[in-house]
Amino acid sequence: MVVKAAVNNINDIKDDDRIVEIVTKTLDDNKAEDVVVMDLKGKTSIASYMVIASGTSQRHVASLAEKVQENLKKAGYKSTVEGAEKADWVLIDAFDVIVHLFKPEVRDFYSIEKMWSSVAEIRKI
Repeated sequence: MVVKAAVNNINDIKDDDRIVEIVTKTLDDNKAEDVVVMDLKGKTSIASYMVIASGTSQRHVASLAEKVQENLKKAGYKSTVEGAEKADWVLIDAFDVIVHLFKPEVRDFYSIEKMWSSVAEIRKI
């Protein structure tokens, strides 16, 4: 379940916050597992946020990636994707938000959360 802050006007949300909202809602709606949002603002120049989630299979990971890209496009945001063919680990680069979608065993192997935990604020969704 995704908890959202109340916003009076959609224009009050910055692009990167809006992208995170779209991504996390899409992942929640499509039954992604273990969704984590990492706040990287002021910690690195590569992104403001990193979203990490797991799918139950290659097909589920590929489907999650497709839905995230579709919803970002509908909202007017461009994104690029890497790894969709094999779908063990799919990376979506969406402006200042990087999305990593994994099969659980691949996520455990690379331990991205552990790598970034010393510098990022981690929020489980």
